[in-house]
Amino acid sequence: MTDPVTRAATLLKGHRESIDRLDAILVYTLGERFKHTQAVGKLKAEHDLPPSDPTREAQQIARLEDLAKQADLDPDFAKAFLSFIIQEVIHHHEKQQK
Repeated sequence: MTDPVTRAATLLKGHRESIDRLDAILVYTLGERFKHTQAVGKLKAEHDLPPSDPTREAQQIARLEDLAKQADLDPDFAKAFLSFIIQEVIHHHEKQQK
């Protein structure tokens, strides 16, 4: 029988390994997402479209809030996270149009 401290250390190690894997997934997923948003920015620049689409952004934020609720994630955090990403994408689109 293992002592509680050793068991806790083993559990902690397992959780941290999972967190590390999930962090890697997040980074690679964001990288893939930005590849697509860069392609969108290029298309917008080529066709003289505005860098921002407030209607789509509002739809995406509402969609993400619903997904967050389903995933038991704080919807306000999810909204803030997506808003940050959207602002970064718009910034890239504005740079592509210059």
